[in-house]
Amino acid sequence: MIQRKQSLWLLLSTVCAFLSYILPFFSGTKQGANGIEKALVDATSTIPVMILTGLSLLLSLVTIFLFKDRKLQFRLCIGGVLLSILIIALYFLEIRKLSGSISLSAIFVFAVLIGYIMAAAGVHKDEKLVKTLDRLR
Repeated sequence: MIQRKQSLWLLLSTVCAFLSYILPFFSGTKQGANGIEKALVDATSTIPVMILTGLSLLLSLVTIFLFKDRKLQFRLCIGGVLLSILIIALYFLEIRKLSGSISLSAIFVFAVLIGYIMAAAGVHKDEKLVKTLDRLR
């Protein structure tokens, strides 16, 4: 299970999704009722982002243990890619309202996407290898 490259990529996605709850994606300022206020955007800043990040974390954790069913694991990895793209889009919609800069820890949000892509590539490569071996028998 953990020897497979895609399991390590999915573990990376899980850890990075967890870190996106702790570390900010964006830090800046916003115009508030009391003037200019400091604003941090992370996975807990809005309800949709919080729910989708939690779903992404859970999806990557569950997908690790589906190593016996490669087709389902591949579909879930593709679903994780789409979910990560949606989360990144929601982050950028949120920071449009603010002025400031993207934090260095925003790399964790993008690492989730990369982890899912690399895991899907690994599952696809395994599936192709199995089909080749079945053809040789």
